[in-house]
Amino acid sequence: MTEQSPPPIQNPLTMVMKAKSSEDYTALQQLITHFQSLPPEQNPVTLALNKIGTVHFARFAFLGNDQLGVITTYDGDFAVYINEFIDTIGDVFNALIAHVENGPSLPVQTHRQEFLDYVRRVDVGCVGTFYSAYPERTVLDILGPVDAPELIRKEGVPQW
Repeated sequence: MTEQSPPPIQNPLTMVMKAKSSEDYTALQQLITHFQSLPPEQNPVTLALNKIGTVHFARFAFLGNDQLGVITTYDGDFAVYINEFIDTIGDVFNALIAHVENGPSLPVQTHRQEFLDYVRRVDVGCVGTFYSAYPERTVLDILGPVDAPELIRKEGVPQW
């Protein structure tokens, strides 16, 4: 009998979403540029990443001339991870999803399962094995205890 490895602590997510049209692609670029141009203490995406505390890496990437990639490495369960983002910045996802093909019904806050299924569908996954230099360490193991609620009380999550 062979011993099974425990499930990985860290998980990759590579969402690739195709814009509905060239106008929608431009709208996606404008939205992402707007968010990324905000100072970290006003950027709802950065604030959510800090608050949730399970994301090792995250970035947006424009692919070709019609796709937006959302690429992250996170700790723990997929559904918990996505639901935390719905709770924290669901309206950001609503703004982005409005411009992509075959997106879930909006708002994502009301159509959670549909959004989870959509993210699974557009996750292109890894080719081969997902590598991590520290596969058994969580974000909190690396950073140490963080008082995320205190950080949010100080900085808040801006409404846009």
